[in-house]
Amino acid sequence: MTHIEETPRKLTLKAGSTTLTLDKEFGKATLQQKMLLWKKKPVEFALDDIDDIAVKSDIDGLSGAPIHHSVLHRRTGEITVLTTEEAKDADETVKKLRGFVGLQG
Repeated sequence: MTHIEETPRKLTLKAGSTTLTLDKEFGKATLQQKMLLWKKKPVEFALDDIDDIAVKSDIDGLSGAPIHHSVLHRRTGEITVLTTEEAKDADETVKKLRGFVGLQG
């Protein structure tokens, strides 16, 4: 389940083991993820480094069920999966994130 807290200057997304904080005041994003029980070192980057946020849809190889991820693309070429949700929920998550960082369309 994805939880988004938003103020005019800051947005925090929490989904499973991922926390993404977008901070307009400092112009930075902080990505914190866990691997099993261990927290990985937080990754910080400029909001300007985000070049796209989109929904990526796949089909589960075992069950054949559709899987929808919200993914963050950075100018460095890195892609980070933020959430795994139902199609409608993933679309709404992406819409909020894109709106916050000022990406059109």
